[in-house]
Amino acid sequence: MDFPLFHLDLVGNRIMFAVIAILHVLINHALAVGAIPLITLMEWWGQRTGRSEWDRLAYRILAVCFIVTTSVGALTGVGIWFSASLANPSAIGSLIRVFFWAWFFEWLVFVTEVSLIMAYFLTWKSWTGARKPAHIGLGVALSIMSWLTMAVIVAILGFMMDTGTWPEAPTFWRGVLNPIYIPQLVFRTPGAMVAAGAFALLLAFFFTRKGDGFRAQAVRFTSAWTLGWVPLCAAGAWWYWRVVPEAMGANVAVALTTQAFESWHRTVGYLILASAGVLVLVSLWGVTAPRRLPRLALVLPVLLAFALLTYFERVREFVRKPYVIGRYMYANGIRPADYPLLATDGVLAHATYTPVRTITDANRLAAGRAMFNIACTRCHTTTGVNGVVKKLTDLYGTDPWEREVVEGYLRTMHNTRPFMPPVPGTEAELAALTDYLLELQRNPQRLPGAQSVGVEVPDQETPAASRADASGDLHAGRGGPTLLARPVTPGSDGETSPQVGTHDPLASPH
Repeated sequence: MDFPLFHLDLVGNRIMFAVIAILHVLINHALAVGAIPLITLMEWWGQRTGRSEWDRLAYRILAVCFIVTTSVGALTGVGIWFSASLANPSAIGSLIRVFFWAWFFEWLVFVTEVSLIMAYFLTWKSWTGARKPAHIGLGVALSIMSWLTMAVIVAILGFMMDTGTWPEAPTFWRGVLNPIYIPQLVFRTPGAMVAAGAFALLLAFFFTRKGDGFRAQAVRFTSAWTLGWVPLCAAGAWWYWRVVPEAMGANVAVALTTQAFESWHRTVGYLILASAGVLVLVSLWGVTAPRRLPRLALVLPVLLAFALLTYFERVREFVRKPYVIGRYMYANGIRPADYPLLATDGVLAHATYTPVRTITDANRLAAGRAMFNIACTRCHTTTGVNGVVKKLTDLYGTDPWEREVVEGYLRTMHNTRPFMPPVPGTEAELAALTDYLLELQRNPQRLPGAQSVGVEVPDQETPAASRADASGDLHAGRGGPTLLARPVTPGSDGETSPQVGTHDPLASPH
C-alpha cells in the first residue's frame, strides 16, 4: 500500500522470485556450504596419504565451484534482493527493520567468504609443501564462513514461517531465536552436505580416467560422504516437520501439488520418499561396488538432490500462507492488525499510490482495478499464471458470472481456502473489486505494473501533472488517473494522507 507495485501479469511476480531464489539456494547449499568442506577434506586426505590425485581432484572440483559461485551465485544473491523488493516491498521492509544487524553481520561474513574463496583458489598451486597446512586452514575458515551465511539467512526464513513470541515482545533476539530456526538449520546443514556429495560424485567421474583405480576410490569417497550425512538429514527433517505450525500443515497437500491435483498429494509424497531412497541406494552402491556403478547412476543422485531441494523450497514458501511473515503480515503485504481500520476507512483511503480515493459510479472499475492491484497481485495475475479469470472460470464456468455469487465468494474464500488472506477494505471496495473481476471475464486485459505505466495518484493530488486518456479502458476511472514518471512524497501537495500502522511495533527500533 505504501509502494508503487511492480507486477508481471503474464508469469506473475512469484515465478520471477522463485527462479532466482531457488537457483541461488542450489548453488549456495551444494557448491558452497556443502562442497567447500568436502573439498577441504579431500585436500587434507591427499596431504595425509601423500597422493597427489586427491589434490588434483579437489582443485578441479573447487574450480567449478569457484566459477559458479562467484558468477551465477553472486548474481542471484543480488537478484534475490531486487526481486524480493519488487515482489513484496512491505515484507522485505519489515524484515530489514527486524533483522538489520543480522543482515549487516551476514554482509561482513559474505565479504570475508568471497575473499577467502579467492585466496583459497588462487593460492592452491603456490601454497604447497610446508605451506600446505596453512592452505588447508584457509579451506576450514572458508567452510565456516560459507555455513555462517546460511545460518544467518535461515533465522530470517524461520521467522517468516513462525514469529514465535516476537509479536508480544518484538526484540531482535526473539526474532532470531524463533521456534523454527534451529530445526531448519539442523535440516539444511546435512542437506547441503548430501547435495554437495551428489554433485562431487558426478564431477569425480569426469575428472578421473576410465580404468584408473583412482576413479573407484573417488566414487567411494564421495558416496561415503553423501551416505554419512543422510541419517542426520533425515533426523533434521523429522525435527523440522515437528515444529511446523499445525495451521501450515493443512496447506501441505496443496503445496505438494496444486489445487487442481490436490488429491494426488499422497502419491507425490511417496515419490519424494522414493527419490530420497534412490539417492541413498546409489550412494550405497558407490561405497560397496564403485567400479560397477553405471554412468546414469552417477547423474541420478545430483538430479534427485537438486530436485528435492527445489521442491522443499516450493513447499516451504507455500505452507506459510496466507502469511508472508507468520501472524504478522499477510501475503498481500497488509498486516492483520490493520484490517479493522481498513474495513472502516477503506484500503484506497490509506494507499499511497492509487488513482482513486473515493468510489463513485463513474470510477468503480478503476477502483476495482486498484483494489485488485493492492490486495491480489502479490500472488495472482489477471489472465496469466495463477490468473483469477481461470480460477473463477473453474468455479463458475464460462457463462456470465453472477455478481452476488462472486462477491460472496470473495467475502468468505479464506474460510474454505486457508492459504488465502481475507479481502481487506470496505463493502464498497469489495463490490468494486467484484465489478472489476466481472469486467475481466467480459473483456480480459493484462494489468500493467508500475514499471510499465508509472505510478498513479488521484487527479486532485497532482493538478499540474498530465492526464491519462481513460476512454474505454477498464484500467482507468473517469477522467483518468495522473501518471507520474517518478514516485511522489505523500502529502507533498500540502495534504497529508492518513497512514496505516502507526501502532506497528516495527515503527521504532528494538
